[in-house]
Amino acid sequence: MTIGGVSIILIGGLFNMALLVFQLLSGLHYIKVPFGVHKKTGILLVITSFFHGLLGIISNL
Repeated sequence: MTIGGVSIILIGGLFNMALLVFQLLSGLHYIKVPFGVHKKTGILLVITSFFHGLLGIISNL
């Protein structure tokens, strides 16, 4: 499973890492964002992490 020769799982992992860093920085108030933005990106992080893990499990079968 690749996009342009790069694994979809790797892309998902990098995207999740970026979301985690954003959540950490906005939660610690280093980045000032409204609470709604922080909440929505947290929900997006949970959803993308689920699919990232699911793809990792499926690729190992």
